[in-house]
Amino acid sequence: MMAENAAELLENIRILLWGPTVKEDVFRRWAQGFYFSPDEPTALVQSEGGPCAVIAPVQAFIIKQLLQECNISTWKHIKAEKCDQLLVKAVTEILAQAADVQNPKYSIIFLSESSDMVNGEVPDAVTTEESSTESEERISEDTPSTSEGRQDSLSESFHSRLRILSVENIGEVENFFMERISLLKESFGVLVLLYSVVCTKGIAGMQEEVLDSSECLIDSTYGYGSQHLINLMLTGRAVGHVWDHDQDVGGLKLLGIDKQNSVGFLAYLEHLQYCEVGAFLKSPSHPVWVLGSETHLTVLFSPERDIVRPETPAEMAKRIFNKYSPDGNNFIQTTLLQDVLAELNLVNDSEYVDIIKQKLDKESLGIILFSAFMEEFFSEQQPTGPDTFTLYHYNGLSRSNPENKIVYHKGQVVLLESNLKCVSNNNMLTCLQTKWPNIEVEWDNNLQPSLN
Repeated sequence: MMAENAAELLENIRILLWGPTVKEDVFRRWAQGFYFSPDEPTALVQSEGGPCAVIAPVQAFIIKQLLQECNISTWKHIKAEKCDQLLVKAVTEILAQAADVQNPKYSIIFLSESSDMVNGEVPDAVTTEESSTESEERISEDTPSTSEGRQDSLSESFHSRLRILSVENIGEVENFFMERISLLKESFGVLVLLYSVVCTKGIAGMQEEVLDSSECLIDSTYGYGSQHLINLMLTGRAVGHVWDHDQDVGGLKLLGIDKQNSVGFLAYLEHLQYCEVGAFLKSPSHPVWVLGSETHLTVLFSPERDIVRPETPAEMAKRIFNKYSPDGNNFIQTTLLQDVLAELNLVNDSEYVDIIKQKLDKESLGIILFSAFMEEFFSEQQPTGPDTFTLYHYNGLSRSNPENKIVYHKGQVVLLESNLKCVSNNNMLTCLQTKWPNIEVEWDNNLQPSLN
């Protein structure tokens, strides 16, 4: 890549993430590496508010790997080298999701040792590990002074040192970070990954999914990552909504999640009806979910795979019906019934469809209600899965954990028989109820984990 093209691309990424100007206090909160808790070897530490939009998804993919490879009873004894391997596997998977499916290419962003380094030159392999204190000291060191004694801003120093390495094999990405693990663990590791993901996605790909070009992905006041950024890290798509498929709202196409994801997402804001999380994220292929409060992201997981299962016919019917339902109003136009039946692989010849239309739209209003549709075709379908299981919760902010120790908090779940939600002013329980309406959780030592 020509140096001038690389410089233009990096500048476009900077604007996309931060807006026209980078606020130094916000940037400093994002300037941290990936490092693990001394009290939970595989749990990442978040130093300040903001970068959870990157850290929580990485943690979710680390846990996904752990659940596949290790018994949870052994997690406390995992060695540092294994933790680094899990970190690199998580980073590699996130980057792989962001690449073009048809023509996958990967961009690794790294920092040169000096601002005059030739673009594309790869730094020597290093293995130095830094603690959080050392990372903060490195941030101070990374802010250079000019000949007049004036310090450049931290963000200016960071952006002047960015370089791009392009590779075509995802194995090369994993090898690169394994050989240079300090790039992830030192003071700008979170940003190195974030810029690599956006660069791999490409500016054109980002613009196709972030429809409002004036919206930066990192809030300039509070430093929170937008839903576009969260979805990019979780799914590889920088869409702004968490419902299934795209929706047409008043002629405006609003992009959503296009397939079942490997890790999921649940949102407290869904309880407040500010968003709608679809089945693709509520029911991922692995029992790991990122939880969203109003201001923070944490991770929920279970060692019991039975709580995630293939989509039932009734769940598929609900998802596909909603795909054809305007504005998510739980009805479809009668004229769309044949399309819905065809997509569900149900009988859909014209004569049969005409009979069903008359039955489900007796008053000839031109609409079919979701409840009537489900009663006709899926009334016997009942959800399956265990009604008791174990959950664990992770929060990367030390101040949000008892005794400031970042550990996984264990809870025992019972799904009640009642069809009514348990009324609660507990944000954690309310968030979990968006997936399991009848859930009750007894957390160890009666310590309720915090979403914030």
